[in-house]
Amino acid sequence: MEIHAREKDDVVIFDIEGEIRRSDVTDVTLHQLVKDQLDVGKRNILLNFKSVEFIDSFGVGEILASYISTHNLGGKLKIAKISKKLYLVFQVTMLTKVLEIFDEEELALNSFMGD
Repeated sequence: MEIHAREKDDVVIFDIEGEIRRSDVTDVTLHQLVKDQLDVGKRNILLNFKSVEFIDSFGVGEILASYISTHNLGGKLKIAKISKKLYLVFQVTMLTKVLEIFDEEELALNSFMGD
């Protein structure tokens, strides 16, 4: 998994590539990267899933932990460009009940302005 961060307006966008899964390598986790942004006062987080191919239960936990950390600080965490296959995983794990998921990044970015 590779994660690249960028900012647009007051939203931090994480472009995620590859697989969100438990790794033997001591990579920095998605949740840690989100917490790092929260620690410097960023409260609007968008996860871009355009290049995510797979997610396991660890990855689902990372997203849920990221959502809870953001929500507890009054922030918003949203997801854009998720594949149909991964959307099914989100449905089964009930993440679709708590997360806002958008087909396009621009729609997701605009939704932060309405909050």
